[in-house]
Amino acid sequence: MLSLRRFFSANPDAVGGVLLLAAAALAIVLDNSALSGVYDSLLATHFSVRLGAAGLDKPVLLWINDGLMALFFVLVGLEIKREFLSGSLSTPRRAALPLIAAVGGMAAPALVYLLFNAGSPENLRGWAIPTATDIAFAVGILALLGSRVAPGLKIFLLALAVIDDLGAIVIIALFYTADLSLTALSVAGVCLVLLTGMNLARVTRLTPYALVGAVLWVAVLKSGVHATLAGVAVALAIPARGRDDADHSPLERLEHRLHGWVTFLIMPLFAFANAGVSLNGLNWGDLLAPLPLGIGFGLFLGKQGGVMAASWLAVRTGLAGLPPGVGWRAMYGVALLTGIGFTMSLFIGMLAFADPAHANAVRLGVLSGTLASAVLGFLWLRLLPRRQADATHA
Repeated sequence: MLSLRRFFSANPDAVGGVLLLAAAALAIVLDNSALSGVYDSLLATHFSVRLGAAGLDKPVLLWINDGLMALFFVLVGLEIKREFLSGSLSTPRRAALPLIAAVGGMAAPALVYLLFNAGSPENLRGWAIPTATDIAFAVGILALLGSRVAPGLKIFLLALAVIDDLGAIVIIALFYTADLSLTALSVAGVCLVLLTGMNLARVTRLTPYALVGAVLWVAVLKSGVHATLAGVAVALAIPARGRDDADHSPLERLEHRLHGWVTFLIMPLFAFANAGVSLNGLNWGDLLAPLPLGIGFGLFLGKQGGVMAASWLAVRTGLAGLPPGVGWRAMYGVALLTGIGFTMSLFIGMLAFADPAHANAVRLGVLSGTLASAVLGFLWLRLLPRRQADATHA
């Protein structure tokens, strides 16, 4: 017990992955028990915030998906900015392999989904659901393997997942926006100007960014663009340098403050609120319907196939090289883990299908594809002989 506690304290990413899995499992158990009504009622309970005549009134589910997830996207934006400025994506050579692999890992799952749903036009809007990788869950699984995994493999997965997240953000902005409000967009534009001005003026206190960011979130929420994109905009405005070399940058400070809240509270809450799937009356026809099949096979087959094919092509043509200490067998294990779509896939599924009739099918597809990818990816890397996992060439 003591060694387990020591392992988790030294591997917070593993704790995050376990919490996500536990929250999802709890949601499924509750939604298929005598407490299912309590679970549904809790998520449907309305909560209001008012300032004079203006205010917001939303059910708990949307406060989590539109509100708390905005903070998740702030953290994602900070990670993307840091990686491009000084991390694993800071030079073309370092970024080449994860960038090419990520593009393949987004294109192939979308194609698999479309192939399964070609005869169901009403489902085509969900093409982006299997394109995403859940960075916390995937890195958590990798952390459970400890020293069996070469450091270069984790860096590759992190970089690929960051690019994946950036792709998901672009997809949400371009394909999953509702009717636009010009007034709300104008207010959002003013907020963006203010955020940019504070960055250029070298404002390093986080409070002004938080205040303007809150107004931006409300404006984007009312505009028809999904509110979580406000989180990305705030993150990109946070300065990456402090006032002097001895000062921690605002980006580092905010990333440090948010990481624990997002990993240990916000993402498990999102999983708990969105992973509940009712198995009552479920039959093989439900599992074999085009929508869940397209998502499940898109995540499990499309992600690994796209990542491996694109990576092989990049290395074969000399555009990139394998990470130090990593062979092709280990790369395949990570390609399997990229099929863990979970948080992002559920989130895009929620945006793609407002009709509750599709919600169960989306969750079935995401959970099946994620579970298969997580279990087989973990077993593949766990059973891979250490000398092969660490070999530069397979």
